[in-house]
Amino acid sequence: MGAKDWVRALCVMQWMFTFLCLGPASILLLLLLLRTRFWLLPSIYGAWWLWDWGGAERGPRHWDWVRNWRIWDHFCDYFPIRVIRSAPLPPGRSYLFAAHPHGIACIGVFGAFITGGRGATGTPKPSLGDTDMGGPCPGLRPTLAALTGLFHLPFYREYALAAGLCPVSQRCLDRVLERKDQALVIMVGGAAEALEGTPGSHRVTLSQRMGFVKLAMRHGTPLVPVYVFGEQETFRQPPLTEGSWLRRLQRRLKAVLGFAPCFFWGRWGLPFLPFPVPLTVVVGAPLEVPLRPRPSPAELSRFHSLHMERLRNLFREYRERCGVPPGTELQIH
Repeated sequence: MGAKDWVRALCVMQWMFTFLCLGPASILLLLLLLRTRFWLLPSIYGAWWLWDWGGAERGPRHWDWVRNWRIWDHFCDYFPIRVIRSAPLPPGRSYLFAAHPHGIACIGVFGAFITGGRGATGTPKPSLGDTDMGGPCPGLRPTLAALTGLFHLPFYREYALAAGLCPVSQRCLDRVLERKDQALVIMVGGAAEALEGTPGSHRVTLSQRMGFVKLAMRHGTPLVPVYVFGEQETFRQPPLTEGSWLRRLQRRLKAVLGFAPCFFWGRWGLPFLPFPVPLTVVVGAPLEVPLRPRPSPAELSRFHSLHMERLRNLFREYRERCGVPPGTELQIH
């Protein structure tokens, strides 16, 4: 590895450390500072953190300075991350992006939407206003919905909100879509897809997930399918066969933590350095949905089926140019 490769690897590792460790490390730091002469600093922050406990429900607190860090250029170049827009998305309205697959850490979606996906594409550094010229949604303000519990962690919450993340709660998502020129990204498959991280597989969890369609219809917001080719190759997971001790451990941890943790490793066997595989984030054409504050089950089913068909067609159209063997079909379950 050359000097540039090491810089890129370090930029990715810092992001993975943030993703995995910033929350617990922040709590530990606050407790340690309370036992020093700097006890007033964590006390003031802790008081404000408790007072603003539900602040994340108002939506992200986008900060250009965070999004334009130089480390994101190296982050995108490490894989590299490439963005393909298959259809224009005119500003002046908001869009709901339904993205797959989740993978272990949503690397492709984060690199494309939150950093602008500018590293590999050579696009200029975008700002977050109407002059946004790069990434998958020029002219729109991108927001990535994440697990609500993350926004209760000190410091982690501030970092995530500044980068453009928000809790995946109905109240917060409604507030985001009520604004103009928003690009709300939801990882529809969630943790269930994270457990499907088998290299070469293309399985998404979608057939029973209709909440995002209902959200889009409640605001009359177009649905945009997104597929990330290569996301499943960024990490490796042990085979979790039914009845194995790993599967039993996973279920016990889920009962305690509320979610199923993943067991994974990346480059050099490290869990905080993904494999440098090309990631192609393909953004499909928007599916117009009617404004229905209370859509009927038949309407929900209809537009859900249309969205699934759009996703299948998007996969078929770009699979070969993204290195997927001809004839491979997207499995939706």
